[in-house]
Amino acid sequence: MNAIKRLFSWLRRLLFQPSAKIGLGLLVIIGFAGGVWFWAGFNAGLEATNSEEFCLSCHTMKDNMLPELQKTVHWQNRTGVRAECQDCHVPHKFTDKVARKMQASREVLSHVMGDIGTREKFLAHRGVLAQREWARFKANNSKECRNCHDYDSMDFSKMRVTSQMIMRSAAERDASCVDCHKGIAHELPVLEGMHNPAFDTLVSEANHTKINVGETYYNVVPQPLYLDAEKTKQVGTIEVAAPAKVIAHENGMTQIELDMWRKNKGYGRVWYTHFGLNIVDAIIDKELSRDESLITVKESKEDPMTGLEWQKVSGQFWVEDGLLMNSLETAWDIAGQTYEDNCSVCHRQPDPAGHDANQWPGLWAGMVGFTNLDDDTGGLVLKYLQLNSSDFAAGTHAPGSPENAIQTARP
Repeated sequence: MNAIKRLFSWLRRLLFQPSAKIGLGLLVIIGFAGGVWFWAGFNAGLEATNSEEFCLSCHTMKDNMLPELQKTVHWQNRTGVRAECQDCHVPHKFTDKVARKMQASREVLSHVMGDIGTREKFLAHRGVLAQREWARFKANNSKECRNCHDYDSMDFSKMRVTSQMIMRSAAERDASCVDCHKGIAHELPVLEGMHNPAFDTLVSEANHTKINVGETYYNVVPQPLYLDAEKTKQVGTIEVAAPAKVIAHENGMTQIELDMWRKNKGYGRVWYTHFGLNIVDAIIDKELSRDESLITVKESKEDPMTGLEWQKVSGQFWVEDGLLMNSLETAWDIAGQTYEDNCSVCHRQPDPAGHDANQWPGLWAGMVGFTNLDDDTGGLVLKYLQLNSSDFAAGTHAPGSPENAIQTARP
């Protein structure tokens, strides 16, 4: 302790009382040497934390990420060029690198606190971690990838024909690599059932919507339908963007009336707002779907396209407060942007009006498997596509017509 005190005393005299014994030139030299020593130490420490050995010293990385990486071409290939952890996950520019290190402190804290300390915990958090990293790649246009894979250096003639078409299109748009190549070095996380933060905006707006009896509102998130305000029995579900007329409002519950169509076939569980169009808006439990005390049949008519009989039906149900809005504009903003972001990265996305409402469910089922959308978001996008389909663009179900009880998506 005495030696430390003497050192600090000498430094204090050196810095604050230099003129008596030490010249200004010597002071500058000492300061410069100290700065070089500090910078060298800082840089050495920074480089050490960038090494693959440092990354794999964490058992979370070694046990979970390394085995996945070892199965890919980034680990072993005919050229012998290996991409290490820092090549993809640490920016090469100094200022960006320091910023990334500061962000990584959150991940280090999570590891220290044991949030991802086991395989089960890691898998539970993997979706969030992956989406955060994808967002970073998207924001910097996959800069780390393009340090090795640059469009200008690609020889498209050596690619397969199908790859040429996709890569040439991506080069023309200067697309971010991560748009198409999620899971290129690690397994894709399971995102089914994960919460989409965009729905928080919808729920927040719905919570601030004033509910008036007698007016029609639109459901923004799929939710249960109940037989009474006490929620003693669930009778089905109401889907996103489904219209509902408010009948009563009390004690945190809202009574709504659904006035829709169903196919008079089987149980008739699925209800549609538009006659002849498979745009699902509600699903009733099969044991109640034919209950005449609960559901009223108003009209029957045949669909000339299929020969099936459709029935106009209505029923009164209860839903919880907070998920009804008087406009779907925010929902369509989310759906439209999601469709553009997820379906234009590998190819030109189809024009919603290029297909009719009955074609879109099958087309969307084939497309959504190539995305990482959760079920609620996928359902919202499908409804957006159906309500912007050729059926509505052509004016067949134009707003205000007897067939249309819903606010259609914007053209």
